[in-house]
Amino acid sequence: MGVGTWVKTAIFYPDEFRAIFAYTIWRDPVHDFKRNPAESGYDRERMRQCWQFLDMTSRSFAAVIKELKGELCRVICIFYLVLRALDTVEDDMTLPPKKKIPLLIDFHKKLYEPGWTFSESGPNEKDRQLLVQFDKVIDEYQLLSEGCKAVISDICARMGAGMASYIELGDSPVGLTMQSWTDYDLYCHFVAGLVGEGLSGLFAQTGIESPMVAAQLSLSNHMGLFLQKTNIIRDYAEDVNESRSFWPKECWGANGIFKHENEVQLGVVETKKGSGKYKWADTPEGKEARVIMSTILLDALSHAVHVLEYMLLLHDQSVFNFCATPQVMAIATLELMLDNPDVLKKNVKIRKSLAVSLILRAVNPRDVAYTFVEYARFMHKKIRADDPNYVRWCVELGRIEAWAEGKFPSYVRTSKKQDIFDVRVAMYEKWAASRAEKVEHYQVENSLRRKLEIANPAATRSETKMIMLITFGVTIFMMFFLVIFGVLSWFVFWYTFAEGTDPLTLFVRALWKVASETLKTHRFNTGFWDQWGTLKYVFNEAGDIVSYQMQNRVSS
Repeated sequence: MGVGTWVKTAIFYPDEFRAIFAYTIWRDPVHDFKRNPAESGYDRERMRQCWQFLDMTSRSFAAVIKELKGELCRVICIFYLVLRALDTVEDDMTLPPKKKIPLLIDFHKKLYEPGWTFSESGPNEKDRQLLVQFDKVIDEYQLLSEGCKAVISDICARMGAGMASYIELGDSPVGLTMQSWTDYDLYCHFVAGLVGEGLSGLFAQTGIESPMVAAQLSLSNHMGLFLQKTNIIRDYAEDVNESRSFWPKECWGANGIFKHENEVQLGVVETKKGSGKYKWADTPEGKEARVIMSTILLDALSHAVHVLEYMLLLHDQSVFNFCATPQVMAIATLELMLDNPDVLKKNVKIRKSLAVSLILRAVNPRDVAYTFVEYARFMHKKIRADDPNYVRWCVELGRIEAWAEGKFPSYVRTSKKQDIFDVRVAMYEKWAASRAEKVEHYQVENSLRRKLEIANPAATRSETKMIMLITFGVTIFMMFFLVIFGVLSWFVFWYTFAEGTDPLTLFVRALWKVASETLKTHRFNTGFWDQWGTLKYVFNEAGDIVSYQMQNRVSS
């Protein structure tokens, strides 16, 4: 970043400017591969050369790979370099298909051929040196565990076969053309979805993540497709210049206005000659190009919710950062490209300061989810009402917001800052404030009571006795009240729905009569058990009398 860019960022994007300083000065990596040379392989000259290859071939992934935990950083480094070498062979337009196809199909076998290198790549191929010194990668590959080697070899074999099949399809005068959305998805699966599957497998093989993660093939595929489709759209102008075509004909050729994907560029014109800025042409081609851009961006966005689902499965912080960082950058890039005619003429990228800000935010599933929500709302503001895909856009953007709200309700917050008003937030804050007030009052009351106990223990004991007496008295009163209420309820019920004297009154009369006769005959003795037996006799006799009277009443 030049001085002008720094000044512009400080003035117009102060939050991002602060994020750059926070990242540069205060942020410590989750793990530093140099501090653990035994597991990262940094103590070997050959592996240090592989780390240099990683820096040469990847600007975006190198930093997050180096922060992975334990041996996983070395495993992912080798995995990346193997696939980068494979991709270099596929992208090399100087290699004839007869040479390229067999090499792609058998590339996974080269991993078991020590000393194998390839020096026939074109002189302008940017990653040519990796293939020239590929023997170092092979030697390091052989040091991996059998499980990791199996995952890398399998993904390499499947990816090479898929790439070869598309090169065969493109070996024609018109070149490779994706006919349908299915072809487009399959191609993205071969070049990126398989990468997602391989990474999930390696997370599990190294024991960093649960084996369940390796079984999530569909979600892993969505992770790769979201990134790959974003990159394909962003690199449209570059691909056109190099005669590559990846957008499906079902998208750009649906209405017959364009005969080839390259012609979609006809839909934009410069705002001013030599300005390097573009606008949609006020022509049928311009309108069609705008719809095509909307359609293909919408297709990429359809993977967003699945990406968020995958994030919930990850437990290790370094793995989460590794997966989340490119995804939040992808959603920001999609928002930047939406309704942006510059995409068709030049490579469009998010600001570096924004990228740093996103890296600092992408540290847990909740913050990643609400980063997606934030950019979904930005995109919703940019959708035109006359866009034929307007309803579909609303549905896809709504799915992101509904998912985030379902998993991480917005009214349950970790800070007091809230820019968006929500009635649930007010309800929650009101309840929380009243709860805090009650807790504070209770704490103050307890504190005063403890001070009184220390100052005058005799008064405290007297107060305790008084409380016990009051409690006992209230209990007796409540029991008496319940008994009286029960008796009165019984009388009301009986004399409303029945005839004659109620059984309770008959029992009291009989009990009185039997007790009087028992006292006259002196049947009470001095022993406790004798008195208990006499009492049982009185109640049983009274019960028998009442039972006899009730039977006679029923029979009569």
